Amino acid sequence: MPPRRRTDPADGRAALAAWRADPVDAPVPARRTAVRFTLEELADLAPGNSVEVRVPPDGAVQAVQGPRHTRGTPPNVVETDPQTWLELATGDLAWADALAAGRVHASGERADLSDWLPLQATRVRD
Repeated sequence: MPPRRRTDPADGRAALAAWRADPVDAPVPARRTAVRFTLEELADLAPGNSVEVRVPPDGAVQAVQGPRHTRGTPPNVVETDPQTWLELATGDLAWADALAAGRVHASGERADLSDWLPLQATRVRD
């Protein structure tokens, strides 16, 4: 079952457009909505509970098929900052480049999101 959507797709796309217009100085509410929207899109594209993707302080989601995590620290974690996450989600930054630069911390055998990033343009743009 896909995760319940909390962000209206139109609001998410609008927030993402606001961030893309000025990635450095986008309003915080727009950035937060864009992060949550793209995390929900990832969870929709890669449903599951084996990887926890964290983008503090804006959001987190569980995605990718595999063993379900229920307690304690998950074995597969991806964590990054909002700017890096949005660059990855939109294709402005490649997964391998983000890892090499230390902008993404990924642990666990399933913590490779390169199969799903960038998100499909039709999903994150009007």
